[in-house]
Amino acid sequence: MLTSQIITDVVARALAEDSPWGDLTVELAIPETATVTTRVVAREAGVFAGGPLIAETFRQVDPRIAVTELVPEGTAFGVGDVLARIAGPARGVLTGERVALNFSQRMSGIATLTARFVALVAHTNARIADTRKTTPGLRALEKHAVAAGGGSNHRFGLSDAIMIKDNHLAALGAVDAERTTAALLGLRERAGHTTSIIVEVDRVDQIEPVLAARPTGVLLDNFSLAELREGVALIGGRAIAEASGGVNLDTVAGIAETGVDVISVGLLTHGARALDLGLDAE
Repeated sequence: MLTSQIITDVVARALAEDSPWGDLTVELAIPETATVTTRVVAREAGVFAGGPLIAETFRQVDPRIAVTELVPEGTAFGVGDVLARIAGPARGVLTGERVALNFSQRMSGIATLTARFVALVAHTNARIADTRKTTPGLRALEKHAVAAGGGSNHRFGLSDAIMIKDNHLAALGAVDAERTTAALLGLRERAGHTTSIIVEVDRVDQIEPVLAARPTGVLLDNFSLAELREGVALIGGRAIAEASGGVNLDTVAGIAETGVDVISVGLLTHGARALDLGLDAE
């Protein structure tokens, strides 16, 4: 999802925001002929993401700047590890520093948090997936970071798949089991045969009426652990069993052990903090 066009556009917007009329400090303080060699250094341990944004930032600032030794996306690192070297005209390096770090710190924070969730469910078959709870305009970056951390991407946007939630069912007048099944069957007929249909339920008694419409997946929202186990048994492999709601580092292992296939975690993107990375001159 993180295409070259997205990278180019988001970096251009970030640079325009940070230095709309140039960098007054470097233009007045740093000689035009000065050069510098720097390193992106980890000040805490984590999982790296955002390398393509670092490279594109310095390319746009000054194509003469060389970005080398850039570690691959998803690389685990420790305190003091060098994640990249940046060398070239000092004005450009100093101008691009904050934008490049902002991208990599934010994305590495998401990748690191995702990796923690993934590790906690590694003894099960559950996958950790993101949601649409992302920063507007930066979804592709944040979902890329989730993947770098070992997570799975849920639908990118509203155009990718059908997801029927409680408000959709209310709008459809699906107030009982019979009307729910009928509404979903009508939807199945109108949707293309390749279109995924996921239906959210918040009670166990909603599961069978939903399964009667042959959905791709059933999202068990805010179920207790006992209800999740019951829901997984009812679904019985007829659809993907997904859990959501109340998922954090303390609860995710127990949720995974109920047998669900997917656990969607909004916290991956809206709750991750930026990692502490620095750009140090050699």
